[in-house]
Amino acid sequence: MTSRVLGLVREQVMAAFFGASHDVTMDAYNVAFRIPNLLRDLFAEGAMSAAFVPTFTAYLSKRGKNEAWRVGNNVLNALIIVTGLLVVLGIVFADPLIRLLAAESYTDNPEKLLLTVKLARIMLPALVFIALAAALMGMLNSLHHYFIPALSPAMFNVMTIVAAFVLVPVLRPLGVEPITTMAIGTVLGGVAQLALQWPTLRREGFRFRPGVDWQDEGLRRVLVLMGPGSIGMAATQINILVNTQLATGQEQGAASWLNYAFRLMYLPIGLFGVSIATVTLPAVSRHLTGKDLAAARETVTRGISLMLMLNVPATVGLVVLGVPIVRLIFERRAFNAFDTMGTAAALQFYAVGLVGYSVVRIASPVFYALGRSRVPVIVSVIAVLTNAVLNINLVRTMGYTGLALGTSLAALLNATVLFVLLRRALGGLNERHLLTAFVRIAIASAAMAVVAKFTERWLSAALPQQTIVWQVVRVGLEIGAAVATLAAAAWILRIKEFHESVQMVLRRFRRRT
Repeated sequence: MTSRVLGLVREQVMAAFFGASHDVTMDAYNVAFRIPNLLRDLFAEGAMSAAFVPTFTAYLSKRGKNEAWRVGNNVLNALIIVTGLLVVLGIVFADPLIRLLAAESYTDNPEKLLLTVKLARIMLPALVFIALAAALMGMLNSLHHYFIPALSPAMFNVMTIVAAFVLVPVLRPLGVEPITTMAIGTVLGGVAQLALQWPTLRREGFRFRPGVDWQDEGLRRVLVLMGPGSIGMAATQINILVNTQLATGQEQGAASWLNYAFRLMYLPIGLFGVSIATVTLPAVSRHLTGKDLAAARETVTRGISLMLMLNVPATVGLVVLGVPIVRLIFERRAFNAFDTMGTAAALQFYAVGLVGYSVVRIASPVFYALGRSRVPVIVSVIAVLTNAVLNINLVRTMGYTGLALGTSLAALLNATVLFVLLRRALGGLNERHLLTAFVRIAIASAAMAVVAKFTERWLSAALPQQTIVWQVVRVGLEIGAAVATLAAAAWILRIKEFHESVQMVLRRFRRRT
């Protein structure tokens, strides 16, 4: 939660400094960031973690720490070589890559194109550090360390914020543009992400050794899983790239509105989808290593049901309260009311796919633990093709909001197919419990939506002041009324996940006090 909240603060800072629709700088930054962001998901956090964690966990369980450290060293050195090569290629071919990503109307603007290429070249080296940080995160998760690895992405956000408030005033007199300084902050964020985790891993006994044994069984297993896994885990990023190409052909600001909306929607994904998936993968890997299929089934089922309890209401909340939430978080200085409406419209359609994104985060890595990495590859290709067809058609009738809707529908398709195939692979997933839980959660969320919308309209009339304090009061009361309604409905409907979560929190509170 700390990491995701700091991520929102980072976006607030970017929005306040650079806005969205009135200048070329923010669109240039967002398009430039797509290149390292895509490579990160292909070769670092997504695919690498999905391939590396099951392998490292298996070595740790069967052969001990020393063998696990050897595999870890091989993977780290291989990542340095592969990502370093990608960074060099990305810097050399940044111009044609940007032209490929952006629409013709975007690349016809020489100022915007040159700035985008420059920013992409500055930010690309961050990939090496983020990839290494992802590997360290996988090792620490396998060793039951979760807090520090989960906090490490926050350092990426912290360094961006520091760049805005510290480095910009220092470097501006030297002739460095503020948006260029923000790109430098992105690289520093990658370094900080790696540095935060290193001491914890050293305390566990890990020592880095240079050199790669490409014939090592563990490394080859990671590479074999990671190859197709890079495609399987990259479905969402490729969908976003399709959106970027189409969005740059829309009105100025559309690419930034989509980016702000996706970042805001990613808060519940990160809190509930990624967090649950992070804990689920090592647990499932241990169960499968021990041939305990029933325990693996139960772990996946509980992960998905808990995610539904958290993300279905989050979906409804973002749709109903999208405008006041975006206004509170972003609307100040360079980010105006026009940008608020543009971002909120995209957010409401992105939120439709929130459950789909989260199911993919949980289900896809399980196939790698099963040694069936081709399954998510095939499914993701179907999802990507579906996304392209939907977006090309929806953008004609709905504009840039059609891109958000198309991405969400593709994510839901991806999740549905993966769920069906995972159910077959594990011999069932307690579908009756999941369906019952989903129906009850949906009913509770519908009640929450009615109360939230009524409260929002009533407070807008009763407290129309637009100062930041009154906005905080209104949104706080709206969310408070929504959560209270959700809790009451969940209690009445006897939603198991809600009761278990409440009891767990109460037990921990009693132990602390």
